[in-house]
Amino acid sequence: MAVLGFLSFLYRQIFTTLPVPTGSYAGQTVVVTGSNIGLGKEAARHFARLGASTIILAVRNLRKGKDAKAEIEKDTNCGPNVLQVWEVDMASYASVKAFAARITTDLPRIDIFIENAGKATGIYTKAEDNESSITINVISTFLLAALVLPKLKESAEKYGIRPVLTIVASAVHATAKFTERNAPEEKIFDMLSDEAVFEKNKVDRYPVSKLLEVLAVQAIGERYPADSYAVTINCTSPGLCRSGLARELSDDSFHIQRSPIARSTEHGSRALVHAGSQGPESHGKYLSDCVISPTRGLAAGKGSKELRDRVWRELTQKLESIQPGVTRGF
Repeated sequence: MAVLGFLSFLYRQIFTTLPVPTGSYAGQTVVVTGSNIGLGKEAARHFARLGASTIILAVRNLRKGKDAKAEIEKDTNCGPNVLQVWEVDMASYASVKAFAARITTDLPRIDIFIENAGKATGIYTKAEDNESSITINVISTFLLAALVLPKLKESAEKYGIRPVLTIVASAVHATAKFTERNAPEEKIFDMLSDEAVFEKNKVDRYPVSKLLEVLAVQAIGERYPADSYAVTINCTSPGLCRSGLARELSDDSFHIQRSPIARSTEHGSRALVHAGSQGPESHGKYLSDCVISPTRGLAAGKGSKELRDRVWRELTQKLESIQPGVTRGF
């Protein structure tokens, strides 16, 4: 099964061409986190090219964000007020809260919100109270989602639209061994924050973070069905891309991302634009190569529902410990 999965991955990487985004985004407001480089910047470039009225480049480094803004403006000839550079550091809960508050007060509407910021690392560091990649890829990602969803729901009601919140996941969710799932009840995130556990399982850590994203999106879809929910929440895989994501990983991982089968960031970014443009049929779903796709590994089959229920329960408890009442945003 693993061999067949790898061969399928190779086939998709080599022979599947993702559709170039088309259509008009005139009048729409789009937010893209992690948009000073890589997939996020290329997705923002597509939205600018297709006429989005406001695009928020949500970045940790304002200087690099401003450089990205200037580059996109030059490339697309969009107006000088279309792109705005806002600061958010996903390693800081306070920064995430401040950014979400600014979203709520300063933007009249939100049509598309793409959570692209992420981290892959083989080096143990802590951010807030967890290992940094879990904080950034999982906890802060869903904290931000909970904080901005009321604004997306307000936009839906006021403007008669169905906003989309997309989380950038990965096909590597299928490879996660996730031995930390064997932790005692309500201790998964404690185990994930343990340095000794990280060192033992660090090759698995990025896949685990992506698996947790997929499981949480599935859980949202189950608890808040599309036909009674004003916002579409989905996740997408852009495939293996040549980006800076692996800069803190091993040399082997770095070279894989530079291999001939890896997509360009522009090519991969098409998946982000596609997912952010989908309707209720994608709510709670995982998209790969711009189609709704089955999840794999621990996110599918026997035991997957029990696992996602537990992950969702422990994740929401974690979010409530950061800001009481925040999960009411879902």
